[in-house]
Amino acid sequence: MKLTTMTQVTVDGVMQGNGAASDEDRRNGFERGGWAMGVFDNETLTFINQTYQRADAFLFGRRTYELFAGYWGAEERARAAAEDPGNHQITAALNTKPKYVASTTLTDPQWADTTVLSGDLAAAIGELKAKPAGELQVHGSGALTRWLLVHDLVDEINLLIVPVVLGQGTRLFPDAGPDMALDLVDSRTDSKGVTIQVYRPNGRPQYAD
Repeated sequence: MKLTTMTQVTVDGVMQGNGAASDEDRRNGFERGGWAMGVFDNETLTFINQTYQRADAFLFGRRTYELFAGYWGAEERARAAAEDPGNHQITAALNTKPKYVASTTLTDPQWADTTVLSGDLAAAIGELKAKPAGELQVHGSGALTRWLLVHDLVDEINLLIVPVVLGQGTRLFPDAGPDMALDLVDSRTDSKGVTIQVYRPNGRPQYAD
């Protein structure tokens, strides 16, 4: 399976606290949450829906998994998606496809069809990627995404860049991390100024002598 990531980020690279509630994630004194709510036009929302629909499985870090399970996995949403999947496309995808969560502390996941990967994570993900076809998607899950990039396990990076500078918060790409060359395979800008960039890692950059 191809491993793809989808991340909402600000122009200065922050991914923390994009959700609806400003107090969703206040780690390290963060207080500028909710910056991605209501900023996408219909074309971008369609792109997001289509991305979820083509997933064959999902991979999460523990924190994002628990946020998603509490929202998308709620009984009333799951029931509505089962009855009318066309109008609840993200919910239907998340509730019908296998889910994997990388965690050494989660022992009893309540969301159906969840497998906890708590041993050799690189080996477990390698086995999933070795399957002949399909797409393994990572949404959010910043710490996991950074780990996957360090271990060269990401095949495609989807960035939804929101036109705002926060000036604080956890960034997708750390100050000290791996360097990588990227091939731009798709780029578009929606009517609200959100830029969608799709990249494929292509080894290490070339530096001038």
